[in-house]
Amino acid sequence: METNFKSIIDLITTFLTEQHCIDYLEQRRWNGNVVSPFDASSKVYKCKSNRYKCVNTNKYFNCRTNTIFEDSKIPLQKWFMAHYIFSSHKKGISSHQLSRDISVTQKTAWFMLHRLRYAYDHPQFKKSLTNIVEIDETHTNGDARNKHENKKLKNFSGNTIREATSVLGMLQRDGHIIAKVVPNRQAKMLLPLIMEHVEPMAFVMTDELKAYKSLKKRFYHNTVNHSAKQYVNGMIHTQGIENFWSHLKRGIDGIYHWASVKHLQAYVDEFAIRYNTRTFDTQSRFDLLLSNTSEKRLTYDNLIQKA
Repeated sequence: METNFKSIIDLITTFLTEQHCIDYLEQRRWNGNVVSPFDASSKVYKCKSNRYKCVNTNKYFNCRTNTIFEDSKIPLQKWFMAHYIFSSHKKGISSHQLSRDISVTQKTAWFMLHRLRYAYDHPQFKKSLTNIVEIDETHTNGDARNKHENKKLKNFSGNTIREATSVLGMLQRDGHIIAKVVPNRQAKMLLPLIMEHVEPMAFVMTDELKAYKSLKKRFYHNTVNHSAKQYVNGMIHTQGIENFWSHLKRGIDGIYHWASVKHLQAYVDEFAIRYNTRTFDTQSRFDLLLSNTSEKRLTYDNLIQKA
């Protein structure tokens, strides 16, 4: 199935029917060699109504089985449209707006967006960072005043407490970003993550946070003194990661308004994947993320259960 879409009009024209979407998802998932999700070694028979049968387990499946689309009554046409809009909008899209765009309830749109975020944790962008790496941390999860009343924390005067959660970002210049939600900015929390994701002897740029002091034992560590209003010293700066923080905060504050600590990592992954695919064309980004929807299940009960 040859496709070439660069706009919403192209997308609609390409996926005129549900069968077009099914054929496309099968191609992206199996590339003409259908594999049983129940037993990868099993022979597979093609059946009616786009179903397949796993011979070894005697179970039936289709292209949605064991993906973020499984057990969803929403047509793939609407899923594809939601995926396109969500991945293309630089600051994201609210569930209220998506519900109007594809004609579903706000609750359904909210669940769809979280399923899509679940697929945005892509293995291609988990490779170790090297060369010049900018490292910084920020506070974000939106304004607590935008919470539901029963979830707001209040002080003795009854005023809403502004809450913030830390996020550690590691950006390879001219490369990709890895960002992780962390409970605090202490060395014992930050250093293991940096050791895990940054190659030894990389040139690491940070501010003067005390937690970073021991980085010189493993990396070529350089700092800028933000407290003294020093932001650039030749090649030493963290402006790249700060640019990412500005996009993240504008998206969460301006589009989503608030994100719970439980779901914040999913929102961070959403903005990280947009940054990491910034050089991709529209269809390449669509295909890359669609190919990562397999082996990922997220039920509504799991989504709403308390952390």
